[in-house]
Amino acid sequence: MSEAVTFAPQHCASSKLQARCYHVTGIVQGVGFRPWIYQLAKRYQLCGHVLNNGEGVTIVVQANLAMLQAFDNALYTEQPPLARIDSLCYEIVPEDATLKDFSIHKSRSSHQALVAVGTDKSSCPECLQEIRDPNNRHYHYPFTNCTHCGPRYTIINNLPYDRHNTSMATFAMCDDCRKAYEDPMDRRYHAQPVSCPKCGPHLRYVDNQGHELASRDQAFSLAVAALLAGKILAIKGLGGFHLVCDATNHQAVTRLRLRKQRPAKPLAVMVADLEMAQQYAVASNAEWQLLCSQERPIVLLQKSAAADIPLSAAVAPNIDRIGLFMPYTPLHTLLLDAVQKPLVATSANLSGEPIITDGETILAQLANEHFMVIDAMLDHNRPILNGCDDSVVQMCGGELQVMRLARGYAPLSLPSKLLAKPTLPSVLAVGPQQKNTLALNIGNTLYLSPHIGDLFSLGAEGYFQRTLASFKRMYHFNADSIVRDLHPDYASSRWAMEQSQPITAVQHHYAHVLATLAANDYDGKVLGFSFDGTGLGDDGELWGGELLLADSNSYERLASIRSFSLLGSELAIKSPFRLTLALLLRQFSINDIVAMNLPAFRYYSPSLLRNLAKIFAADKMPKSHSVGRLFDALAVLLDEMQDTQYEGQAGIIIETLARRAEAAGKTTEALALKLQLPLRPYAGLLLGQWDTATLFNQLLQATLQQIDKDVIAMAFIQALGDAICHSAVAAQQKLGNHLPVVLTGGVFQNRFLAEYCYQQLHNRGIQRLPQRLVPVNDGGIALGQLWYGLRQATHLSD
Repeated sequence: MSEAVTFAPQHCASSKLQARCYHVTGIVQGVGFRPWIYQLAKRYQLCGHVLNNGEGVTIVVQANLAMLQAFDNALYTEQPPLARIDSLCYEIVPEDATLKDFSIHKSRSSHQALVAVGTDKSSCPECLQEIRDPNNRHYHYPFTNCTHCGPRYTIINNLPYDRHNTSMATFAMCDDCRKAYEDPMDRRYHAQPVSCPKCGPHLRYVDNQGHELASRDQAFSLAVAALLAGKILAIKGLGGFHLVCDATNHQAVTRLRLRKQRPAKPLAVMVADLEMAQQYAVASNAEWQLLCSQERPIVLLQKSAAADIPLSAAVAPNIDRIGLFMPYTPLHTLLLDAVQKPLVATSANLSGEPIITDGETILAQLANEHFMVIDAMLDHNRPILNGCDDSVVQMCGGELQVMRLARGYAPLSLPSKLLAKPTLPSVLAVGPQQKNTLALNIGNTLYLSPHIGDLFSLGAEGYFQRTLASFKRMYHFNADSIVRDLHPDYASSRWAMEQSQPITAVQHHYAHVLATLAANDYDGKVLGFSFDGTGLGDDGELWGGELLLADSNSYERLASIRSFSLLGSELAIKSPFRLTLALLLRQFSINDIVAMNLPAFRYYSPSLLRNLAKIFAADKMPKSHSVGRLFDALAVLLDEMQDTQYEGQAGIIIETLARRAEAAGKTTEALALKLQLPLRPYAGLLLGQWDTATLFNQLLQATLQQIDKDVIAMAFIQALGDAICHSAVAAQQKLGNHLPVVLTGGVFQNRFLAEYCYQQLHNRGIQRLPQRLVPVNDGGIALGQLWYGLRQATHLSD
């Protein structure tokens, strides 16, 4: 059915006509694709129509061959700024003598969706100009958007992406908005969230007792006043609420930490613009460009001490990095314009729980007798249908490294040429326990969900199931099979085993490597260094420092970190002095260790240490091969950490010390320590085991000699990097094949280590497959699981 958006070309009745039907898939809905086609048709005097459907966009055009060729060239060389064409093909169809014009038709639904759901994008320059223009009808309107910006994933309920399938369905457009929405020459043509102060969502300001104190402009004014007064607010954004306070107010930041029970984990800071960011961070041009990109991720940058008004020391205590991001909605922009200060903006949730997306839950969880976290809430009445956190990224060796895949980047869609088969099964991958994401395929396009989080609570498991339900609904998806982690007790694994479909289990560290293969659409063998905190191995032990010879079908373990005891099982992860003690007890008696009088153990009585030594001697503890746990043990040995207060804390601390040594020009001193992580022969492993005992004894001796701990940290990372590179060379020599290398797992979020390895591998002429947009940590596991399931299916059908 036509929407009466037509124009009549002058040459549709000319001779030598041809009619074509184009099929386009990719990110082609909600990004101004149809009006762009309309404008091209007008430019080249084409008859026909364009419409959205579940498969993407269908275009029927009729004209003389010269005009059709020009149109075809434009499809390949021009695109709307937010569009991405994954496939484009056409077939010649019968001419239609009745065609006299070109129309935009209403969308059609279908049984299976092939179109990629668009990601939420930050405000475009035109919309920002309008909200700052007193003469514009969008002046100070916090929900201003157009087809070049604004929410997509977070408001969509179903495909095709039309207003009635979004959370804007209940907002009737006023005459002015309707006019813009229906004009193909207007940048708001079919911008589904289009609205204005007359007809759209509005703000409300609520105290922590649930009483609404103001709405609209007055609500905004009260929020600004509260922030300037040092209050803590819950503020609703695109994909959920932030907890927000003045980042320069030390009392406010300290109070936020106390109330949220978050003693040390760094807090992200939102800055108004690039000029403000440059006061608080030192960065490369690439990092500044990333900060200003339309995805607007949280970017980890080096701290600067040059600000006229410094950030509170409690924002990111005892580390050299700061996570900055720019406002990405009109509301955030207006707030920063008004307060003219950087704002802490951290996800609003209880520890371990998913981001909160509605005001009622904010009041129930963060404003009650147990957790009075907020002083007030700035809410609005546009529902968030799909929660989505802020993305976290960094530049590493000149490449973008994603640490949390979320707003701006997710859902991530990856079309695969290798999987371009006539028929493919529908596979669902349910991911790991921590940093969980989901992955599925529609044909040969792979989809990775936004960050879901750690599945340690009923709330988190519910968020997992809601995200899965959204993807099933949007993509009309029904899995033929399910892939899970090898660990049977992960919440995602338990869910999978309750389903009726066939299930495949994939080992955790192999899935890490597979994710990189998927990211590169690569099917050959690789040398995969998979280093992280934990993951169940095929032998029942906890892996985390593995060199795997892997391809899409199988893997062989070539080398591994020599195991060490988790003294106290999971308690050793929370209190890592137990790891340090266990590593020392492999070489020294408890009497010798007590006599060393190590500063790291001064918090613990000799009797406690002796009791733990007895438990160690019984040798009934789980064993770990984890590089991540080595970082924990070293942070304790250097007396830089006692209890682990957040995941990855030790790695951040060790990197901070190493960078401090680098900045002070102490590289030669680090090399002089000659720390080594040597390979020793071990039955069943082609290369052997990396000997942690040798390395940890060297670290102990350096500590006893009171070597600068910054130098020790640098030498440790370099020893680890050297072990990786030497092992890659040794593996290539033994295998007689110059295989590319994959560096994956959460340990490689350590930028100092990753960049050191990048350089050393490059110096040796060894190819490395990049991660691209796939998280290097457990956030990429689901994609690796999906890749395995699909490659197994295609190999069976070949």
